[in-house]
Amino acid sequence: MILPVTSLYAALLAFLFLALSWYVIMYRRANMISLGDNDDKALRKRMRAQANFVEYTPIGLVLLMLTEAQGAPGFALHLLGLSLLVGRVLHAVGFASTPPKIILRQIGMVLTLLMILLCAIGLLGHALI
Repeated sequence: MILPVTSLYAALLAFLFLALSWYVIMYRRANMISLGDNDDKALRKRMRAQANFVEYTPIGLVLLMLTEAQGAPGFALHLLGLSLLVGRVLHAVGFASTPPKIILRQIGMVLTLLMILLCAIGLLGHALI
């Protein structure tokens, strides 16, 4: 089965994950912190930005993939994919900023959770009908 919409957003989100990882790695190298966070608040913040991405993105991509496999319209799939992508970008930028930009984190989480909710509702409805 070919899933071009999910593939597009999975690739774009993978680039964001690589950027977040690079952000952590470069800080670790510059401060010679190999394991853990060495009680370094700036490193902990970078690590949490990356970890939050890892906590929410996989379920979003799985739900997008299932929604695409069920034959949802391309327009709806792109709205869902953009919601996940923009939500993750805004959250990461808001989280990583100094000082943190709470409004970006909040908008990012709303977009991410709304995408997950809409996919779940659509999939449940499709399964029950």
